[in-house]
Amino acid sequence: MGIIAQEFIMLQKNKNKLKFLFWGLGGFKHIVLFGVLCLFIIVLQAQIRPKQLRNEVLKSMAPPAKPAMKVKKSKWTRAITTPKQLAPVANPLGNKNAKLIYIENSESLTSDQLLRPDVQVLKGSVRFRQENALLYCDSAYFYQKANSFDAFGNVRIVQGDTLFVYGDILYYDGNIKLARMRHNVRLVNRKTTLTTDSLNYDRIANLSYYYTGGKIEDPLNTLTSIWGQYSPSTNEALFKKKVHLINKNFTMDSDTLKYNSKTSIANIVGPTHILYDKETDIYTNRGWYNTSSERMMLLDRSMVKQKDGKTMVGDTIFYDKKEKYGEGFNSVVLNDTVQKTTLVGNYVYYNDSTDIGMATDSAILVDWSGKDTMYVHADTLFTSKDSIYDVARGYYHVRFFRNDVQGLCDSLAYSARDSVMNMYGEPVLWTENNQLSGEFIQAFTKNQKVEHINIQRAAMVVQQEDSTYFNQLSGKEIIAYVDSGQLKKVDVNGNAETIYYPKDDKDSTLIGLNKTQSSFVVMYLKNKKVERILMTSASTGTMYPLAQLSGSELYLKNFFWLKEQRPIKREDVFLTFPKTKRPKIGATDSTGSPTELKIPSDGKKSKTISDAVNTVSKQKTQPENPNTQTNSTGIKNPQGLPK
Repeated sequence: MGIIAQEFIMLQKNKNKLKFLFWGLGGFKHIVLFGVLCLFIIVLQAQIRPKQLRNEVLKSMAPPAKPAMKVKKSKWTRAITTPKQLAPVANPLGNKNAKLIYIENSESLTSDQLLRPDVQVLKGSVRFRQENALLYCDSAYFYQKANSFDAFGNVRIVQGDTLFVYGDILYYDGNIKLARMRHNVRLVNRKTTLTTDSLNYDRIANLSYYYTGGKIEDPLNTLTSIWGQYSPSTNEALFKKKVHLINKNFTMDSDTLKYNSKTSIANIVGPTHILYDKETDIYTNRGWYNTSSERMMLLDRSMVKQKDGKTMVGDTIFYDKKEKYGEGFNSVVLNDTVQKTTLVGNYVYYNDSTDIGMATDSAILVDWSGKDTMYVHADTLFTSKDSIYDVARGYYHVRFFRNDVQGLCDSLAYSARDSVMNMYGEPVLWTENNQLSGEFIQAFTKNQKVEHINIQRAAMVVQQEDSTYFNQLSGKEIIAYVDSGQLKKVDVNGNAETIYYPKDDKDSTLIGLNKTQSSFVVMYLKNKKVERILMTSASTGTMYPLAQLSGSELYLKNFFWLKEQRPIKREDVFLTFPKTKRPKIGATDSTGSPTELKIPSDGKKSKTISDAVNTVSKQKTQPENPNTQTNSTGIKNPQGLPK
């Protein structure tokens, strides 16, 4: 491109040559397109910000650091021992350390020393006190020696200025500070309210629990369950059995759930289903969920299922419902039942709003929309929308497999708008026994089938005639027409060269080697074999006996055969090969000088030529260390991958 820039500066001085310059730039159309793809990567990365959601969620989960307390050193030190818990005593009045219950108010107080000598009956505006707790009721039985009472009617417990407990009946044991409230029970702690029919409140542990069904409400959520416990001091609640959470945006059903009414954070520790406005279903067994920010971390192969048919499954998923995007880690499967595609990788990103998806680390895109399934692998895969049309892009070390067509290249782009697959960076396509290559390849599809292929610059089509010989076409541009996965017609435009092996009509034996040069060539094929070749009248050609040519004379200058790199099954898309210059063993190299392939003179010429081609191909394409040619997926039978 630097040479073009210099030419442009020089040609500005002579405006009459501008027309020639713009004509020359037309040959670099694929380079401009590749530059646009690179710019697309930069823009997508700026939008996606991989793994940022995970970092933000993990940071928000960390407890805030407590400020260090300054401890004053004393000259005198004394060992501090924790006193043993006092056991309940029969008569607390005889224990000076007992926390006694005092009567502070009552309109009447009666007792019957004969019938019930240990009971005092209080009626009217009754108020008890134990330490910082006040207990109110309409009437009560006070058991002074047992340091306990039973309260009836408009029962109320007030502890400090934040905790209030209401009910119809209270059984209170002052020795263990246990309040058993019954009927129409309501506990209020600041903005949190617990309602149930039976509640036990342990004042020592500052813990309340119910077991016959209850409900906890805060400004954001309402939670119900059969069994539950709540700590007013920590705002932590634990729910079990038929847990149901209601939020204005979603509902949650679970078997077991931990919830903090102050932070509105739920810790999922059992089978859970979350439903968002009837458009998003989340299934998980373990995770962390901030119901305020609507961000979550889902573990243990959780699932996020959208109404539009997209489903994400992974070992770990970070999901932001407000921003409508998520990240999955380790064996992640993003399935689209509408478009019938599956995106797999050890890292997968998807945005519901923009319809942008990305997969890296053993990434593979599976298209199962047609009768035959396509598998595409690349270092990084992107999926997106162009208006209503699907777009897929792969960058670096692209390999794909389908039963009727296979290929590799450095980068790839496909749009359903025009049903064209663009391949960049030394692309190669295989169909049946044909290999197509060039600097830039476009595959045009119709009804999920390849219709024709356009190859630009250094275009080459090679057909394996048998284990030894190859029919070959090369030129500036090649258009190959495909029907039912088979080549039917090939047009070569500009500097067309061919090597063709005609056959005897009677026994189909090869009768020679035909080399031609022409401006344009049209080749017709039938039943996977060359049927006839048409060329311009100004063409030149020579028929050689097979025994007369050998070695590099059997090949055009751009000939190479990458049989070892061809994917022959879906798992092969993960094979990796070292980046090396492709061997070209044709009669002339890039400088126009003859090149000779040395062939051992063992008297088996045809077999030796084939062995030489395979030997060179293996030396240049296979890794030096066989262990480097491995399947890098790391995903064994991922969930949702079509077979």
